[in-house]
Amino acid sequence: MTPQKLITDYIVEVWMDGDAGGLEPDTPIDELNIIDSAGVFDLVHYLQQEFRITIPLRQISLANFRSVNAISDLVGRLQTGEGTASA
Repeated sequence: MTPQKLITDYIVEVWMDGDAGGLEPDTPIDELNIIDSAGVFDLVHYLQQEFRITIPLRQISLANFRSVNAISDLVGRLQTGEGTASA
């Protein structure tokens, strides 16, 4: 399963009651009003566990968490060691 699919499935299960309606890879997550700031840290914890990465605090930004694609890109960068610079 791709990172994008895993991330989508997690968001849909945890914050959308299993209904993926309206969530596309480029949908701005903040416009859906489904995840609050505490939820972002729950998502960070999930990503760190699922993908065995560490997400530096400076990488937890609107730019990196704006959409499923942005989150997936962040995961990819961190898996290859490219995510150590500020976003």
